[in-house]
Amino acid sequence: MVVVMAPGATDEQVAHVVEKVESVGGEAFVSKGVVRTIIGLVGDIDSFHHLNLRTLPGVADVHRISDPYKLVSRQHHPERSTVWVGRPGREVPIGPDTFTFIAGPCAVETADQTLEAARMAASAGATLLRGGAYKPRTSPYAFQGLGVTGLKILADVGELTGLPVVTEVVDARDVDVVVEHADMLQVGTRNMANFGLLQAVGRAGKPVLLKRGMTATVEEWLMAAEYIAQRGNLDVVLCERGIRTFEPATRNTLDLSAVPVVQSTSHLPIIVDPSHAAGRMDLVVPLSRASIGAGADGVIVDVHPDPETALCDGPQALHGTALRELAQAVRRMPPLLGRAPAADRSRSG
Repeated sequence: MVVVMAPGATDEQVAHVVEKVESVGGEAFVSKGVVRTIIGLVGDIDSFHHLNLRTLPGVADVHRISDPYKLVSRQHHPERSTVWVGRPGREVPIGPDTFTFIAGPCAVETADQTLEAARMAASAGATLLRGGAYKPRTSPYAFQGLGVTGLKILADVGELTGLPVVTEVVDARDVDVVVEHADMLQVGTRNMANFGLLQAVGRAGKPVLLKRGMTATVEEWLMAAEYIAQRGNLDVVLCERGIRTFEPATRNTLDLSAVPVVQSTSHLPIIVDPSHAAGRMDLVVPLSRASIGAGADGVIVDVHPDPETALCDGPQALHGTALRELAQAVRRMPPLLGRAPAADRSRSG
């Protein structure tokens, strides 16, 4: 069961609902989005019904949810959500009315490399900068990222280019330092089921980009998002990045069916990562076009000024002609589907 508070509900009214729920032995989890507050209830449903929660000040509605994921379900939130990323004055939307292009280097290597990649991304139309300071790699001998030094580079480049920054956090102990430098926290595919990390980013107060696990079902993915929402954060964006199958032609098999499936069951925005799905530069542009056609709310791609020297995922990084082709696709295709570029809706000071 969830309680949907009215847009103007006060903290005291929210606290009163929580107090009522706890008075009958229930638990209440408060989650705040941009325009509304949702309270998820755990406990005896009959006891909650006797509280007449709909009559309490500040309560807009009460829903009994059959989905195992309560807070991210469309059963209580039929309109799809928009998540705003960035600090006041340079906020960028990700949601159903726009198409958001996110780009940058897979890994931060140097300040010059990151700045050049960011400028490439911005010139192609990207409105958010992605870059990895912490890199969880399959091999312990592969480049693991620059850590805090990389975060500082990202923050500086974000300031220089005006692009809000999204970067991955791989350990719950690093959440606070990543929050200091980034506008959006990414939980990568290897950590989708790291429940301690999910709870930590849920409490962090920044939007979260949650990638699908390599072998995760859509329901498992949405349950992971529920962990974040249950800890107070409804500003979650899902990212389909391919799942592991028997097919070796690509690094992963991009499951574009997940886009309409998620949109029919959850109010959260969903974007696609064709770079990590394909693992090949020549497939990124056609898969991006397919993602736009499937109704994705955005794409996130790798760009690098010199892919041959990249310390991480060089074979999939765009530059030159391929990046220009992608820029053309993200400029021309979304309007045909009724979507505006995110830059057209960005909140500017």
